Amino acid sequence: MRFSFNTQLLCRVFISLPAAGRWRAAQSRLFCSSPPTSDQEKPRASMLRHLTSKIKATGPVTVAEYMREVLTNPVTGYYVKNDMLGPDGDFITSPEISQIFGELIGVWIISEWMGAGQPKQLQLVELGPGRGSLCSDVLRVFSQLRSVFGGASVSVHLVEVSPVLSRLQSQSLTGNSSQEADSEDEPVYRHGETAAGLPVSWYRRLDDVPAGFSIFLAHEFFDALPIHKFQRTVKGWREVMVDIDPEKPDRLRFVMAPSPTPASSTLVQADERRGHVEVCAEGGVIVQQLARRIAADGGAALIADYGHDGTKTDTFRGFKGHQLHDVLSSPGSADLTADVDFSYLRRMAGGGVACLGPVTQRTFLKNMGIDSRLQVLLRNCSDPTTRKQLTGSYDMLTNPAKMGERFHFFSLLHHSRLAKPKKPDGLKLEKKKSPAPLPVAGFTELSFS
Repeated sequence: MRFSFNTQLLCRVFISLPAAGRWRAAQSRLFCSSPPTSDQEKPRASMLRHLTSKIKATGPVTVAEYMREVLTNPVTGYYVKNDMLGPDGDFITSPEISQIFGELIGVWIISEWMGAGQPKQLQLVELGPGRGSLCSDVLRVFSQLRSVFGGASVSVHLVEVSPVLSRLQSQSLTGNSSQEADSEDEPVYRHGETAAGLPVSWYRRLDDVPAGFSIFLAHEFFDALPIHKFQRTVKGWREVMVDIDPEKPDRLRFVMAPSPTPASSTLVQADERRGHVEVCAEGGVIVQQLARRIAADGGAALIADYGHDGTKTDTFRGFKGHQLHDVLSSPGSADLTADVDFSYLRRMAGGGVACLGPVTQRTFLKNMGIDSRLQVLLRNCSDPTTRKQLTGSYDMLTNPAKMGERFHFFSLLHHSRLAKPKKPDGLKLEKKKSPAPLPVAGFTELSFS
């Protein structure tokens, strides 16, 4: 399938643009060495003490509760207290590997805005924006193609729970000129403007983002949401819990609930065939929120993450210093993640929106024209080091053995976006063809012929 004139022209114009800024090249958290031995580890006392006290008082906790405490506890949570991104952190994401990744996402957003009929308002909403690298690259594309927007009102809305990361995002997007709210109860806890004058607002919850036509981005966001783990037994499904090791009181261990829990009774599908299942109930709730907003106000959501389509079982893992890390060791000092089950997200989205994907990152980026974009950049670059960075980052993003097939893209769209034009009723003296909907970029093969 080929793009219509507008989308095809948009992609062609973008691909021919010169490079902007310095290109980044780095390792991904996908490639990690084996976890260090337990003798090398020193548990983070404060979080471990908090968890053991909780378990002693109320009994073993679910994996979901363990993840929630370790990652987002307001006092000692990993995401709340740390800058975990970059070469000096625990992992690096695609936007840090190459700017071309974020630029292609920017083209996708403009394409979907055009496909929706170019509404007068566009809210770019990113969930878990990291350091702001992806948003920064997207906004650069907006600036390069600003004539496409005409008089549309464009604004940026970031959903971020980490004060540390929100400050880094502010530096990247507003030159650190943002202002914090006077009260912690304010829905917008930070606000500012980009150099181009676009308003940027920060929120702790998706619910606080204003209603309106929005394109939602969630890159490596759902994989960090708390999961419940369930094991099939001869007595039925049992939930995996986290408990204190009775032989080593300063260590934690996995145990199985002796009887059904509320989660095991409600979250596992009746026709489930796998023997071990991970369910991200919080991710399901967020997808339902996105679906309701898209159905009511228009727009789209693009989710990019580690994931599968209902086939994998045990994917819960930790990352520390770019190495695999025991998820129960030194809680609060490492990132915790689990592959996203896109079949679950599709089911939770319901029938109010259209779902596309998942497709592999390799497929999505190639459909977006990454090969043509790379060739333009290489033709305009004579520096050997920069050329090596460009080809190396391209390989990292698209190679099936690296990130190309581990990451997937999934989208929620308003049903009208894919609707076929209605046939006119009655006799018409003059036949006019209604324009067919634009193919969805990234999920459809791009052709310039």
